[in-house]
Amino acid sequence: MMVCQHYTIARHQIEVRFATEGLNAERLLPSFLPFRREGGDDVLLCMTVCQGEGPDFSAWKEIGQFDCGGANHGVWRSDSGAYGFEISLPEVSGGWLSCRMKADEDFTHCEAWLLPVERPGQQQFGLNNALMMAFAFAAATQDTLLVHASVIRKDGFGYLFTAPSGTGKSTHTHLWYKHLGNCDLMNDDNPVIRLVDGQALVFGSPWSGKTPCYRNIFAPIGAITQIAQAPVNEVRRLGAVEAFAALLPAVSSMKWDKRVYSGICQALSHLLNTTPVWHLDCLPDAEAAHVCYEAIHR
Repeated sequence: MMVCQHYTIARHQIEVRFATEGLNAERLLPSFLPFRREGGDDVLLCMTVCQGEGPDFSAWKEIGQFDCGGANHGVWRSDSGAYGFEISLPEVSGGWLSCRMKADEDFTHCEAWLLPVERPGQQQFGLNNALMMAFAFAAATQDTLLVHASVIRKDGFGYLFTAPSGTGKSTHTHLWYKHLGNCDLMNDDNPVIRLVDGQALVFGSPWSGKTPCYRNIFAPIGAITQIAQAPVNEVRRLGAVEAFAALLPAVSSMKWDKRVYSGICQALSHLLNTTPVWHLDCLPDAEAAHVCYEAIHR
C-alpha cells in the first residue's frame, strides 16, 4: 500500500510517495517533519520512493558529476530528456552508492530507489539528497533559489552569508548570535530564497548540513554577504556584476540544462534589483560581527 506525505517548502508543495513496505517518512525524512502539511493542489514535484537497485543508466549519455554539499553524484540523460542520478554517501575514499533517481526533464515527477542498507544513514542520505536536487531544479523557473549559505535572523530580517565550505559561514553567524543580540539561526547550509510579489524572502528548509536547524520560517532579506578569511575586518558593497558572479556559484544549478540555468540567472537578476550584496574580509572575532552589521543592516 502506497503511503503519501505532503510538505511545504518556501511555499512550494511537494509530495513523497512511499511505495515499499518499511520505507516511511519518520525514519527517512525526520528533518521534514516541521514542513509536513495536508495534501492539496498545485504540487511542485512528486517523488515516488522504492527500495531496490533501480534503473541502469549505462546506455544513457553521461553528463558528469554534480557537487552537492561535498558529495559528487553522477548524472546521466536519456534521448527523451529524462535525467538519471546516482547519489553516493561520501566516505574517506570514494563513495557508497545510496540512491538512484530518475526524473522527467522538468523534475515534476521523480522516482528514487534506495539501495539496501549497508552503512548507517545510507538511505536517509540518499533520499534527502534526491529531494534536495529535485526541489532545486523543479523550482528553478519560479524565482526560487536553493543557496549554499548560513542565514541568521535579526530584528525581523534574514542575513545570508555565503562562502566555500570551511571558510567560516557558520562561525560568523554564531558571532552575530553571541555578540549582537536579538538573533536566531534560520538555517546553516541550504536556505531557500524566493521572490514573492517583488519582495525577496529567505526560508528555512529541511536541509541544513551538519547543524540540525530545520525550521519552517521565513523573513524578508536584509542583505547577502560573501565571506573571505583575512587578517582584517573590512566590508564593501558589490556592484551588480560582482554580486552576480559572487552569488551564482552558491546556487544549486545545472549549467548544462538551459531551462534550469536560465531560470536561475533570471531569478538572480530579479534578486539583485531588490537586495544588496556585500563582501566581508574578516577574522573570526566579535569585531567582525559588529563591523559587518553596522555596514549592512537595514
